[in-house]
Amino acid sequence: MKIINILSLCHGDPFDRMLIAQSQIETLLLITSDRLFSNYDVELIWCSN
Repeated sequence: MKIINILSLCHGDPFDRMLIAQSQIETLLLITSDRLFSNYDVELIWCSN
C-alpha cells in the first residue's frame, strides 16, 4: 500500500495508519474510540472505551 507512505504521522501506530489507508482506499467506515483518527479524511463512528 503506497498510500501508507504519504499519510501524515499524526498517528504513531503503524497498524492504525494501515486501517486509515484501507478506509480511504475502499471508502469504508471506521469505528473507533481513538481521537487521533479525526486527523484523517475518513468517515468515523465514535465508540466509548
